[in-house]
Amino acid sequence: MGFGDEISGTDNKSQNVMGGEKYGGAAQFDGDLVEKMSEGERNIYEAGIEKYNRLGWKRLTVVLIVEAIALGSLSIPGSFATLGMVAGVILTVGLGFVAIYTSYVVGQVKLKFPDVAHYPEAGRLMFGRVGYEIVYVMLGLQLLLLTGSHCLTGTIAFINITESGVCSVVFAVVSAIILLLFAVPPSFAEMAILGYVDFVSIIAAILITMIATGIQASDTTAGLSGVNWSAWPKEGITFTDAFIAVTNIIFAYSFAMCQFSFMDEMHTPKDYVKSIWALGLIEIVIYTLTGALIYAFVGQDVQSPALLSAGSMVKRVAFGIALPVIFISGSINTVVLGRMIHGRIFKNSTIRFINTKMGWITWLVLITVITWLAFVIAEVIPFFSDLLSISSSLFISGFTFYFPALMWFLLVREGKWNTPKNLMLGALNLCCLIIGLVTLGAGTYASVDDIILNYRDGSVRGVFTCASPE
Repeated sequence: MGFGDEISGTDNKSQNVMGGEKYGGAAQFDGDLVEKMSEGERNIYEAGIEKYNRLGWKRLTVVLIVEAIALGSLSIPGSFATLGMVAGVILTVGLGFVAIYTSYVVGQVKLKFPDVAHYPEAGRLMFGRVGYEIVYVMLGLQLLLLTGSHCLTGTIAFINITESGVCSVVFAVVSAIILLLFAVPPSFAEMAILGYVDFVSIIAAILITMIATGIQASDTTAGLSGVNWSAWPKEGITFTDAFIAVTNIIFAYSFAMCQFSFMDEMHTPKDYVKSIWALGLIEIVIYTLTGALIYAFVGQDVQSPALLSAGSMVKRVAFGIALPVIFISGSINTVVLGRMIHGRIFKNSTIRFINTKMGWITWLVLITVITWLAFVIAEVIPFFSDLLSISSSLFISGFTFYFPALMWFLLVREGKWNTPKNLMLGALNLCCLIIGLVTLGAGTYASVDDIILNYRDGSVRGVFTCASPE
């Protein structure tokens, strides 16, 4: 179990890593100190190890679905409206297979270095202590902002469901409390149970939206043939519009970000390949059908999320059904961030297992602070949605594309460069690296440009405003 801060290879021998540091074997707490424990401490330790080794590949698939497939999938029809049907389908399918491959590389690193418990520790393997700290901050900020995003999404859902004049901040507080409650279970095996509800929720919301928009299109005078969709990009498209649409698709495949954390609980880690293929293919099918069909039914006027295009009554029903996915998918970000911080603070203590009174107290305090910070950040920063786009361009481009590519070059590759296998994989990983760097640069530019345009148009939200978030 890789709770510790040390990193070792599969043979538990000392290894040199980038940055000139050496790491040898598992953390001392997992070896010598166990023998010095009292019987009570040893029982806590053994129960903790058992608690965090219950995840099989099927539950891993479910947990990855919880992390990856949320209400954001209903923003993909908007991307299709911007890019056109042809480019939308090609990008959705192509980027999906790229994400499956980079996730495979992440898993290979976990198998080769089993004590890598979270993504930052892979950063240490590549770039030493500096790499660890940089990736730690990147992942922490992204998870915090994602929790805040789900808080705002919950607010939007409650506003649309109730259609009342209640101040949106009230709904934001309610959303934050629900997110906190769902984040209480610290084990991903326990979160997987909620994952089944999460998956049914998002599939039902998507199907309702598809059926409703299809019926609406059929009921018009011209029928489906009158819908103004196009195979090609919309007229007058700007670079900012185009790349924001592309990044919406890219960010939908960001499941590698938490993969180390999830795999750390697997009882048979090598089975992860089944999980990433299952998840990747499910995502490709869902995203492609959702984007193509809803765009074909609604046309250029499709809203984001597409639930808003389903009509007043259906929209309320769909948002109600989508509530589980909003809060379950949001809370798993809190759990990953909480586990990462908690494991670092208490790396040499049985408190880290969260199966004692002090373990539970520290855990509950930590996730409460994380949720509160996410709520405040989402309400205080007037351009929060664009800030999330910037952070996603800066960070998810790395977690999904250029970090896995670098992992292959620095950690995974074996044998001589000039073998056919390494030449082919080298070219593939170079492409992944380029995709990540282009997303990093162009995505950040497009997001900043969008913030400037929003300020110019006066469409930026106020601080703790009662107005509905966009």
